Amino acid sequence: MFGTLGDFFRLLRITWILARHDALIPREFEDNVPAFVGTVGKITRFGTRTKGRRPGQRFADALAGQGPAYVKFGQLLATRPDIIGFEMANDLSKLQDRMDPFPKEVAEREVERAFGKPIGEIFESFSDPVAAASIAQVHKAVTPGGREMAVKILRPGIEKKAHQEFRVLLLGARIVQRFVPAARRLEPVKFVRTLMESSELELDLRIEAASASELRENLAPMTDVVVPEVDWQRSARRVLTLEWIDGIPVSDIDAVRASGADTRYLSVLVMRCFLTQALEHGFFHADMHQGNLFVDGEGRLVLIDFGIMGRLDEKARRTFAEIIYGFIRRDYRAAAMAHFEAGYVPEHFNIDAFATALRAVGEPIFGKKADQLDMSRVLQQLFDVTDVFDMRLRPELVLLQRTMVVVEGVARILDPEIDLWGTAEPIVRDYIEREIGGRAFVRQARENLDAARGLIEAFPEFAQAAENVAGQLANGGLRLSDDTIIRLARAMKGKPLDPDEAGTGKP
Repeated sequence: MFGTLGDFFRLLRITWILARHDALIPREFEDNVPAFVGTVGKITRFGTRTKGRRPGQRFADALAGQGPAYVKFGQLLATRPDIIGFEMANDLSKLQDRMDPFPKEVAEREVERAFGKPIGEIFESFSDPVAAASIAQVHKAVTPGGREMAVKILRPGIEKKAHQEFRVLLLGARIVQRFVPAARRLEPVKFVRTLMESSELELDLRIEAASASELRENLAPMTDVVVPEVDWQRSARRVLTLEWIDGIPVSDIDAVRASGADTRYLSVLVMRCFLTQALEHGFFHADMHQGNLFVDGEGRLVLIDFGIMGRLDEKARRTFAEIIYGFIRRDYRAAAMAHFEAGYVPEHFNIDAFATALRAVGEPIFGKKADQLDMSRVLQQLFDVTDVFDMRLRPELVLLQRTMVVVEGVARILDPEIDLWGTAEPIVRDYIEREIGGRAFVRQARENLDAARGLIEAFPEFAQAAENVAGQLANGGLRLSDDTIIRLARAMKGKPLDPDEAGTGKP
């Protein structure tokens, strides 16, 4: 009872903070809410001075500096432009997750507790905090072997604090879902539960370590892309240790240019890196903003912060590639067909009508360079079209599209004249040919032929084993010797029996 009462008062507190920033019932939305709700909005924003700030900016202002759950709530909303629109999503994506650091001595105790030994045995040196956010902070350290490392440490007690804040968000979601019918379509309770699940993973730094390790392995062939190596011996649930890489953040474009790095090449590299992750591996860094991308002394692209990752199964990757390739070739019917085959658009709609709607999105941007178009507006128009056709996008595909917009923004900073379609075309075409086109057909035919050959070779062994079983059943019992078991197992695997492996027992 007292816990619920406490959550209610905490909900009142965050509600008041949102109201004072005109982010609870923004004035811009007054015409879209019932009169009573609009009146409440006017009362709660009385005396506020937020003019000149967009709703998304005000919402980000209200959440900044709050607890981890509220910050993550804003960051997750930023990945759903299909729900809140691209303008608000872009504003929330700039939400600064910065807080005052906790003392170095506390961080050292956390490290010692994680590994059960003095800090001096783990690191030769351990710096003051170099960055601090709502969930964790980072220190620079040197191992006894002389390697420079970045050590990420969760804030003390953060798990309890986050759990408490999520309870408040869940309470608010239930109230909204119960009393605001228009919000039920967005399933606020489900949304908060999804956020809780993703944050539970983020509060276990071993998961982030595994994500970094997998991404590093996947991108190893791209020698001009760097993913820091995980130090598994110095990583645990609350401590993550990665190799330290000196670099210039892409956000400091003047410094990147002054370093002599080839910004045009880096612009193309950012796009290639993202598409390779998404199409080749179906596992991608979903937070590739300027602050998480660096340029090292050799002019290579460095990726950091692996807390938000996206996954696509084979079907989603194929659909994404077919849609993008359809737009690149201006084959809007092929792009429409990909939507229908994936089940994104209900079958009762006309495919040619949907193709025409896609043409309205694609034609105005065809052949234009980055400085002549805004991909966020393009995708917003695509979302508008799909809404008319009652399209329901899968969350992972929306996350992919949102990441595409972020990557496009980074590429444009590096080279305002980058040809986005020209950069994407060879990568997408190669994937289409390999996984969907002629080469895929030849590979599949070869695999089927090999499987058929194995079945033919194994058939005599399978037939003999089956005959033995049938004979035993006819005689009133079934006894499987080692020899029979081996024969059955190898036959089912499509392998002939190796005489040396057969048992000596008789069936």
